[in-house]
Amino acid sequence: MSDRIAQTVVAMVLEPVLEPHLHPDSYGYRPGKSAIQALGVARQRCWRYDWVLDLDSKGFCDHMDHALLLRALRTHTACPWGLLSVARWLQAPVQGQAGTLVQRGQGVPQGGCISPVLANLFLHYAFDAGMQRAQPTIPFERSADDLIAHCQSEAQARWLHARLAIRLAQCQLELHPTKTHIVYCKDADRRGTASQERFDFLGYTFRPRRSKNRQGQYFMNFTPAVSARATTAMRQTIRSWRLHLRRDKTLDDLSRMCNPILRGWVQYYGQYYKSALSPTFLVLDRLLVKWAMRKYTKLKGHQRRATHWLGQIARRQPRLFVHWQMGVRPAAGREEPDEPRGSRPDLRGRGGAIPPRYSTRLRLPVQA
Repeated sequence: MSDRIAQTVVAMVLEPVLEPHLHPDSYGYRPGKSAIQALGVARQRCWRYDWVLDLDSKGFCDHMDHALLLRALRTHTACPWGLLSVARWLQAPVQGQAGTLVQRGQGVPQGGCISPVLANLFLHYAFDAGMQRAQPTIPFERSADDLIAHCQSEAQARWLHARLAIRLAQCQLELHPTKTHIVYCKDADRRGTASQERFDFLGYTFRPRRSKNRQGQYFMNFTPAVSARATTAMRQTIRSWRLHLRRDKTLDDLSRMCNPILRGWVQYYGQYYKSALSPTFLVLDRLLVKWAMRKYTKLKGHQRRATHWLGQIARRQPRLFVHWQMGVRPAAGREEPDEPRGSRPDLRGRGGAIPPRYSTRLRLPVQA
């Protein structure tokens, strides 16, 4: 804990000194900048430029050269205790699971409070400053070590790829051979073909998608939406909650537990093409249906009835869950006049009796 406090103090001292020198198209771990801003700028530039060079460095955090990093740091500050602390953190050994200590000759500790500041400084000289000096007409976006550059033609993208490989090699870095791609931004106006027509950036996938213009007409647009990798991680998180086993909880309890996480997903991944989140949230609705079938005896073994019951609650209380506010709700059956307005239905519990004025099959008033 004391080490993290010390790193935070050094980061607070170095950040105001380094911030004015960083490139405006660097968005990661900087005050006043965010990944959403980087995505918005990238989307607009993909509409103006036909090709994208998607760059991925191989083991960036593990191959950052200490001598080059300290040299860049001394260029901006002469604080003796700050430089000494950074040098000690870089040279500190790493302890493995077996308790053995491994000496580090390069790289920065991942998860450290000072690591984002040092990574931004290193990449500023390794990539940003070189692009601004040698290729000022080629725009780019960078968030930490996620890099994309926009080119007018495929030949320009290949030329830039070769130049950047040489530049990063001078800084003891290497481009990943399989994760670096040249992507064609295909849409309704650019109808050519290429081997790569999509790329991932900051949890979003940029690819041709069906969109609607201001006149209500559909067209093919090159735009971002939540990536398949992000949706897989969200579904795994939802399943790890094991909602269908929480029979001791009410629907209000489940909403209070899930909504903070769901709200964070919607606020980030719902900025562009929000409808791509619907299949992920349908997984949560299916788990809620299973929860209802396990909790209430009257719904046991009746998936359709449980789905309609949950849909009726979603229709009456659309703000109970965050994804219900988006319109992603279960199918609602016929409204039953005897159904209470709360989240707990008037159903038979385990070992309880069925109300005499209802039939056991359809839950409709029994005719005299």
